[in-house]
Amino acid sequence: MAEVRANKKVVFKDFITGFPKESDMEVVTTDKVRLKIPEGSTAVLLKNLYLSCDPYMRWRMTMHDEPPCIPDFVPGSVVTGDGVGEVVDSSNPDFKVGDLVRGITGWEEYSLITAPKMLSKIRYTDVPLSYYTGVLGMPGLTAYAGFHEICSPKNGEYVFVSAASGAVGQLVGQFAKLMGCYVVGSAGSDEKVNLLKNKFGFDEAFNYKEEPDLNAALKRSFPEGIDIYFENVGGPMLDAVLSNMRKHGRIAMCGMISQYNLDKPEGVHNLFYLIAKSIRMEGFLVSDFIHKYPQFEEITAQYVKDGKINYVEDKVVGLENAPAALVGLFAGHNVGRQLVVVSHE
Repeated sequence: MAEVRANKKVVFKDFITGFPKESDMEVVTTDKVRLKIPEGSTAVLLKNLYLSCDPYMRWRMTMHDEPPCIPDFVPGSVVTGDGVGEVVDSSNPDFKVGDLVRGITGWEEYSLITAPKMLSKIRYTDVPLSYYTGVLGMPGLTAYAGFHEICSPKNGEYVFVSAASGAVGQLVGQFAKLMGCYVVGSAGSDEKVNLLKNKFGFDEAFNYKEEPDLNAALKRSFPEGIDIYFENVGGPMLDAVLSNMRKHGRIAMCGMISQYNLDKPEGVHNLFYLIAKSIRMEGFLVSDFIHKYPQFEEITAQYVKDGKINYVEDKVVGLENAPAALVGLFAGHNVGRQLVVVSHE
């Protein structure tokens, strides 16, 4: 008889508009989960250890008329996202009991993964496992591929990163410094600004909430203009950056967190600079670069072990605190990478 356990989970209640609230999700405990794969299945049963809180998850809380690039959450179903887990049982030849894996999982204590192609084994266990939700996970690959593949950086170039203390931004800045670039970041508090300069090695940083004129702040930080902008914010920040770009500048469009909760997104007025300055602006999804993951993982894991990359995590413990952690992203409550500790390895 297979062992049976209670299973705590976070359920998405219904589609929303505006800023997400904790009440848009519900923490429930189901009666039982069997710690054994059903006969005839090729699934994998995971004990979840760490779960990732990411801004794109807000996008999945709104119902879209057209099929989105990332599927909407299903009301009444478990929230899903990037995570790290341990294999409890498997009928899939690619995974065995005890394997540590990363990939898409449920916000719950135990997840039955029926499509294990979304999972990959963790290669390096001499770094914290939680790093596989961040610096060695989806945010890390986003930063690595977005900066190196989209921005085509060169030594000595001027790089600006918005939302620079977040899971992706903190890594973009450090990859840029390793390339010999001059790097400035923006963040939403003095604490985060100090982190950028003193922990992550940015050349300069500013608190955008204390800048009445973003255009002036960028001119002060980049008197000769910006070669590369890694976009995480959108809205007025993007507008100000466009007028401060240099000739043949590159902009990687990673996210627009300032726009996700607005009923009517803000317009961008300085697009003519794309023509006048021959600027290339390109959006991307991390899924575009999955094939780069092995190369990224090997290089970045070595950077971490050599102390060439620092990474800051903001952890909350327990699934009951997961909704507040996700909602807090949009108020800037987190300092560093926000994640949920479900169970310690």
